[in-house]
Amino acid sequence: MRESTGTRERIKAVALELFTEQGYEKTSLREIAERLNVTKAALYYHFKSKDEIVSSIVEDRLDRIDTLIAWADDQPPTLATRRELIARYADSMFATDEPSVMRFFEQNQIALKSLSAGQQMRDRLFRLADALARGDESPAAQVRATLSLFAVHTSWLAIRAPHVTDDERRKIALEVADELLARIAEG
Repeated sequence: MRESTGTRERIKAVALELFTEQGYEKTSLREIAERLNVTKAALYYHFKSKDEIVSSIVEDRLDRIDTLIAWADDQPPTLATRRELIARYADSMFATDEPSVMRFFEQNQIALKSLSAGQQMRDRLFRLADALARGDESPAAQVRATLSLFAVHTSWLAIRAPHVTDDERRKIALEVADELLARIAEG
């Protein structure tokens, strides 16, 4: 079982590389198998389609977001809660392979819109934004909460200075997010 899990993770990592390099639509299962140096049949044993690979990648993120939403639901709708929620979200975004996942999402938005996994991700992000804005139902609060999430996401794309470390990138993203969250009224 451990080998199977390791193989699935390798497949996801290689697929992510190819989807980011070439685009989701332009990448075939054959190319993924070739880069892994396995047969297409061996790849099919783990994933029957590119959609299944993407769904597997997205499932990991959805689980983390669901945990964050559940935590936020048990907290008071205060600025301190919002700051902690966005910090926890940033921690999950800056973990392990997340930068490559974020690049994949950013570069394949059109393809993801039509996939179930992409629609689920969009729905979860809106639920997370709702948790950030809880207590202030104004349209401005919804925009600020959503943009605070994008501050974390886009830090991988917007900050193009090669010398910026992940810690510095995270700090900058949270500073921008905090500016937005501080303007949401407490409930």
